[in-house]
Amino acid sequence: MNVKGVPLDSTFAEAFDMQATRLIITAMDQYWADQAANAFVGFGTSVIACGVEMGVEQVLTPEQTPDGRPGVAVLAFAVSGKELEKQIPRRAGQCILTCPTTALFAGITGKKPIPLGKTLRFFGDGYQISKRIAGRRYWRIPVMDGEFLCEEQTYRVPGIGGGNLLLLGSHVNSVSRACRAAVAAIAPLPSVITPFPGGATRSGSKVGSKYDSLFASTNEAYCPTLRGVAASVLDDHVNAVLEIVIDGLTAEAISSAMRAAIVAACTEVNPGELVAISAGNYGGKLGRHHFHLHQVMQ
Repeated sequence: MNVKGVPLDSTFAEAFDMQATRLIITAMDQYWADQAANAFVGFGTSVIACGVEMGVEQVLTPEQTPDGRPGVAVLAFAVSGKELEKQIPRRAGQCILTCPTTALFAGITGKKPIPLGKTLRFFGDGYQISKRIAGRRYWRIPVMDGEFLCEEQTYRVPGIGGGNLLLLGSHVNSVSRACRAAVAAIAPLPSVITPFPGGATRSGSKVGSKYDSLFASTNEAYCPTLRGVAASVLDDHVNAVLEIVIDGLTAEAISSAMRAAIVAACTEVNPGELVAISAGNYGGKLGRHHFHLHQVMQ
């Protein structure tokens, strides 16, 4: 199978179960909402070292937010509910509570809560007050520009992490262009994020390492400079590889994102610039969600 002349490997992206949540950040204008969101999702690229994978899902208009102000929806994914319950309040306290004019709301419903205002209220040092509206509790925490309004809790739901695409090309410039086009095609889609910088990572990893202290290390099979030194899957025409990792709330959302990304990447480049599109897997041993590239395109 090929897409616009770019071969699509007969392989699958292997993804795994995660716990996920959505939050809504609002502010007096889009500038402050974006600033809070960007800080909040910072250092949220991979659970390998960050504990949580995060990204902006969508920019929201005032008509789409609980308080009628500009906003941003953020998705977060972790390997356990316990890790989400630790990471979300900590990041919210340092990145959203601190940002001028912001408010914070739950962006998803469920049965398993994650504390927001329930924890952050103590910053009010006894001056905080709460109010219950339509069965949901909100906290008003005094700060120097007025009040920080924060919903008491959000919720966690099952999610999927590790959907991915590998873009293999003759030159890093062309692979970079294809990658940017792919990430741009994913950006407007709901229920998915691409948590790495600019949506891409060059440091694709494998499970395990020769060093006992590391449980993930460079995937030498896809490193062009190691061709001829280590076992490689790259032919002589491939000189650069970039990976796009996709986390999503559903398998359908990840499939749609992969399909949009593949079409956009293949449309962006000239013939021959992308040698192939592939995906990373561990033979089905890492996760139960398998996104076969040929099936995704069908």
